[in-house]
Amino acid sequence: MLGSQILIESLKAQGVEIVFGIPGGVVLPIFDALYGSGLKVVLTRHEQGAAHAADGYARVTGKVGVCISTSGPGATNLVTGLANAHMDSVPMVAICGQVNTFLIGRDSFQEADITGITMPITKHNYLVKSPGDLPRIIKEAFYIASTGRPGPVLIDIPADISTAEIKKKRLEDEIDLKGYKPTIIGHKKQISSAVNEIEKAKRPLLYVGGGVIIAGAHGELFELAEKLNCPVAHTLMGKGAFPETHPLSLGMLGMHGTWTANTAISNADLIIAVGVRFDDRVTGNLDKFAVNSKIIHIDIDPAEIGKIVPVTIPIVGDSRNVLRSIIDSIASPPKTAEWLKSIEQWRAEHPLDYDRETSKLLPQYIVEKIYELTRGEAIITTEVGQNQMWASQYYKIDRPRRFLSSGGLGTMGYGFPAAIGAQLGAPDELVIDIAGDGSFMMNIQELATAVCNKLPVKVAVLNNGYLGMVRQWQKMFYGGRYSCSCLNGNPEFAAVAEAFGAVGITVREKSEVEPSVKEAISNGRTTVIDFKVESEENVMPMVPKGAALGDMIEFYEEK
Repeated sequence: MLGSQILIESLKAQGVEIVFGIPGGVVLPIFDALYGSGLKVVLTRHEQGAAHAADGYARVTGKVGVCISTSGPGATNLVTGLANAHMDSVPMVAICGQVNTFLIGRDSFQEADITGITMPITKHNYLVKSPGDLPRIIKEAFYIASTGRPGPVLIDIPADISTAEIKKKRLEDEIDLKGYKPTIIGHKKQISSAVNEIEKAKRPLLYVGGGVIIAGAHGELFELAEKLNCPVAHTLMGKGAFPETHPLSLGMLGMHGTWTANTAISNADLIIAVGVRFDDRVTGNLDKFAVNSKIIHIDIDPAEIGKIVPVTIPIVGDSRNVLRSIIDSIASPPKTAEWLKSIEQWRAEHPLDYDRETSKLLPQYIVEKIYELTRGEAIITTEVGQNQMWASQYYKIDRPRRFLSSGGLGTMGYGFPAAIGAQLGAPDELVIDIAGDGSFMMNIQELATAVCNKLPVKVAVLNNGYLGMVRQWQKMFYGGRYSCSCLNGNPEFAAVAEAFGAVGITVREKSEVEPSVKEAISNGRTTVIDFKVESEENVMPMVPKGAALGDMIEFYEEK
């Protein structure tokens, strides 16, 4: 068999059904092997779109997403998507073409050292040097990408490796990689110590992140929260790990989190941190973060424990296994009635709010209306910026793998191609990208991908004519000097959508929101709704950069 044929057979052996990518010179043998292979090949219009689509597919399905690019500029166009997946622990395998082995290092046409370039932003990468290594490398790549703390793996395949004739090798079922042994089961002594602290706590708080969703530990988290009668605050990546409509849910914490969540974590005497990394957008000023609290930190990646915040009890292991052990070991749950009474008072006094009576078209109203009309059952992707924060604040998620957002890297242009991948991974689900005009423009070419594949993805563009979050910071912290944040020259997005063959709708009035959303939900086609929202609406509440969580600004009044 040719190396390219071995590659495709190896992908199928790993259960791959869909690949995203764009052909080019050195990957023509691979795309030729894909022709008639039975694998669905989704031709995106930019390699970054391919990476984000593979990412979205992986987040919704829990499977490994796969993208393919040619060498040089094709491979470097994947870099942002790989960095995004690396920061958010998304299982992905990126296959890049490379110039012939005898041309490597000679500045050949469309040559780039993609393994060197991506070493800091992948979990592992390979440069294939022998065609006989292909089956082993493919198998290892999928194993590494999907086990332990997941992440992207890159495989760089020179053109002559793809065209070489080799015999297919039978591989052993078990993979044994020296130096790579993720710890799955938590240490019994540490778990016992954690249980002891939990039973003594008076003001416990569960602080949960994306690791809970990745581990499939949402059931155990729910059981533990109810057994302890303990409030739960989540990160952006942890949205959906615990039902947001549950009375114990405090919502998101951090820079644009709820007053209740931020106040609770500042007053807790025990923080049970599960699958989180204490990101700076969550902690605020570290010198003032949880200063009176003991911390139990559960994570499968030992490098994350103690990296940012000193912890009282570290537990390395799979969140699902560790939480199960804790649940089974607790004999005397803490008494939290007074603690929950304080939390309910904070919630009543400081709700998430905006001017619901105004006739102006506000983005918060649009997100709430989308939530109402979809009954919270849609898969939501977001772009990055104000649209992302409004989506996280006002669209409640009750199940895991229903909210896809670029958390660690904050990648503008992520949401729409991720929605395409999500729709292909969950073809019977309603998928909506809540977007900003600035972010949507960054990968707007993927409208062609959605239309050509007849995907009924919906895009709700909260169009304020600005790089909204940049403008907000410039208003609040730079004296209102709007340097390069005004997006003069934005197109009419409805017209652009129609030009691509999608449905385009423009909304200017509050009364038009409900009928336009209903139309988009029911039409079965790729649809873009251009909501012409108030141009200078701010995301509130907000913890200023470098401030403590207790220094939240609830309402911003212009001076």
